[in-house]
Amino acid sequence: MKPSSRFLLSGLAAAANTANAIKPAARFGRASLPSFAFGVVPSEWPTQTGLVQAATATLLARHDGLKGWKGALGVAAYGASFAGLAYMHREAGKAGAIMEQALVDELGHDYRRRITESLVPKPEVPLTRQQLLLPDVAVRRRFRHARNLSYGEHGVRNQLDIWRRADLPLDGKAPVLFQVHGGAWVVGMKEGQAETMMSLLAERGWVIVTINYRLSPRSTWPDHIVDVKKALAWTKANIAQYGGDPDFVAITGGSAGGHLASLAAVTPNLAEFQPGFEDADTTVQAGVPFYGIYDFVNRHGTSRPDMDVLLGKQVFKSRMANDQARWEQASPISHIGPHVPPMFMLHGVNDSLVPVEQTRTFVEELRKESTNHVVYAELPGAQHAFEILPSIRSYAAAHAVERFLAVVRSEHQAATAR
Repeated sequence: MKPSSRFLLSGLAAAANTANAIKPAARFGRASLPSFAFGVVPSEWPTQTGLVQAATATLLARHDGLKGWKGALGVAAYGASFAGLAYMHREAGKAGAIMEQALVDELGHDYRRRITESLVPKPEVPLTRQQLLLPDVAVRRRFRHARNLSYGEHGVRNQLDIWRRADLPLDGKAPVLFQVHGGAWVVGMKEGQAETMMSLLAERGWVIVTINYRLSPRSTWPDHIVDVKKALAWTKANIAQYGGDPDFVAITGGSAGGHLASLAAVTPNLAEFQPGFEDADTTVQAGVPFYGIYDFVNRHGTSRPDMDVLLGKQVFKSRMANDQARWEQASPISHIGPHVPPMFMLHGVNDSLVPVEQTRTFVEELRKESTNHVVYAELPGAQHAFEILPSIRSYAAAHAVERFLAVVRSEHQAATAR
């Protein structure tokens, strides 16, 4: 292949990749998975992607790569890609303002003044150019205090880690964040997800619990939520010795973890999900699900058309038509009521794995029934799993979650002091 042909093809590939990040090529069907896989990195790391593309273009431009009409068209394709990446960078920069507006819309313009003085988050420090280009990848080593603690009898799948600042007092007063990983209920582990948010909150004095749980197809529903509940019960019983406050636990997770986190939040102490430990306390004081799945029976028509195939074959080992009661019980939307704790829901408009419409409907139903805060931030330009990468958007999300939880914790303290 001629150098100019290689240069042109690489430019077209770069432009196509960037275009998919701006507007996913597919949000449903088989093409949605590669659309996600190729879209999430340029969405969250447009600067790094641009540098890689520039290096590739420079390498392929040598030895007549720019020659003729193919070279000119390749330059135009790369130019279009760089312009698109600049647009994605600007879109990501708007995420903080969007989330702040979501907090204001639900909590009021004065919400920051209602935070107890001792709980007021520290001022946000703007990200430096170095932090954007070379994200800190050592946070796990810096904050993970205890590793592979057992909370159940299922080996590695029933282990958890605890993150905390080394100098955090062991007085049992630190708020607790409980993280549930995603992975379509079939893959995943306690490492590698939500670490931008976890490290920020650990630095700010939180204790973090991040768990493994049993996965399909080896395990069958409701094993997944039973393990989440069992880990919550362990946390309530043991976290004080690590400095955490068992009376203030917020639960979070993304994708399948968002489903499990929200289901745990809306089903406090539900006996069917706590076999053998029915009397254990599994209540949480707040929920922060990212891009979760909230309705397995698709009662509002917002699910992926192929979701029931995955769930039926891998997770439930049954067909929804023949087992609807169990599928409904597994849906967070089935358990909505006044009891639901304060919730902060986040979802990206560009999500090509979990439809954003699913969260919109869940939020609408929550706001009809819940007597507590329901904050919803819908993020333009954000793909599925956007907060896994340390990026402008994930840093902004971490700070927004911190502010939301500061409000909830302040109100919780005021209520318990009465």
